[in-house]
Amino acid sequence: MTAMAEMVEATLAGMGYELVDAQVSNHGRMLRIFIDRPEGSAAGVTLDDCAGVSRHLTHLFAVEGIDYDRLEVSSPGLDRPLRKAADFARFAGRRVDVRMRAPDATGRRRFVGMLQGVAADAAMVDVDGQPVALRLEQIERARLVPDL
Repeated sequence: MTAMAEMVEATLAGMGYELVDAQVSNHGRMLRIFIDRPEGSAAGVTLDDCAGVSRHLTHLFAVEGIDYDRLEVSSPGLDRPLRKAADFARFAGRRVDVRMRAPDATGRRRFVGMLQGVAADAAMVDVDGQPVALRLEQIERARLVPDL
């Protein structure tokens, strides 16, 4: 995690939010911050939450000398990415779509199924009735599958 992301994560924790993702694009000129409520909160993230966090981060970045042109703060959306072991534990019981960095012995890289949780540094996913352990460090991308 970059120093900027660590600073944002600590700041958001003090405000009652968690950092889901921090993206930098356009050669560092655009910053995207995705926030969520901490574990157990059913309130979700509102537009007012995003505006308040944006104002706070704008002041923080000015004090810290972080130069950028555009800052976007938003919720992670229905297809929220899962990045940390805590995310996989928190969203156990939800449907996930996981893409691995390298294929397994059968040549499969993509796994869609019911997240069972996390154990021994692996996400446990029930795929078509079969339990599959996916090593966290080998996961390229993992997202919740929205229940629509």
